[in-house]
Amino acid sequence: MRFVSFRRGAARGLAIEDARGALRGYLAHESEFPGELWGLIAAGPEALAAAGRRLAAGHDFAAADLSILPPLTSARKIICVGLNYVDHAREGGFVPPEFPTIFARFNSTLVGHGRPLVVPRVSAQLDYEGELVAIIGRGGRHIAKSRALEHVIGYSIFNDASVRDYQLRTPQWTVGKNFDSTGGFGPALVTADELPAGARGLKLETRLSGRVVQSASTTDLIFDVASLISLLSEALSFEPGDVLVTGTPAGVGAARKPPLFMKAGDVCEVAIEGLGTLVNPVVAEVG
Repeated sequence: MRFVSFRRGAARGLAIEDARGALRGYLAHESEFPGELWGLIAAGPEALAAAGRRLAAGHDFAAADLSILPPLTSARKIICVGLNYVDHAREGGFVPPEFPTIFARFNSTLVGHGRPLVVPRVSAQLDYEGELVAIIGRGGRHIAKSRALEHVIGYSIFNDASVRDYQLRTPQWTVGKNFDSTGGFGPALVTADELPAGARGLKLETRLSGRVVQSASTTDLIFDVASLISLLSEALSFEPGDVLVTGTPAGVGAARKPPLFMKAGDVCEVAIEGLGTLVNPVVAEVG
């Protein structure tokens, strides 16, 4: 199933996307509304599947009338992984890591499919990073790798747009990864049963204004989804609705000669096989 969170006017809603791309569902004030996606995830796979069946009997919504929201807007943890493709680590001058390199994103940075990524007025170095997202459905700590995928309820797409000059001002990358309106997320949460185990073997492609700038396979991850969950659970407890952003492949703008950064008027697309395409226009910050 493919779940899409949206807003129509002032009302939030949730829909199921069918194979033709049509959306059916309910608005939050309607009695048939099954609940917000984060609550359905916490209730477990059976509750999520039941909600999907209810939504499929709902109203038809035209995507043009909706503002698509990130699948989740209140995750307790958004954990991002850096340097998780060998070629990307090397293009940045780093040795491929022996343990996952992680940093945090904040919910306030997220934008949905179709919403603009914002080039901040203090920098012209907004870089694209297309990434696979794993969404946790069952929490836990000290999770065995052999059982780790049982904790994943679905997958999505992320554009970890990074303000490079701010990112590299300190040894910690957090500030450059957390400018407002720089984290593209969506368009849908696709349940794990629709994809290969661990979302392996999926083609990932990033296009900037029609130009292919990243092309890889999720098989190329240094630490695959199961490994990430197992290793990181040595330190922290995963909770339902946590978002794990698994890293970007080679081809980022900062590593090109000359550098290629996103600018106002561009459109950035991140396509992952089986998940769809996350599309975000690029605008300049106003004010």
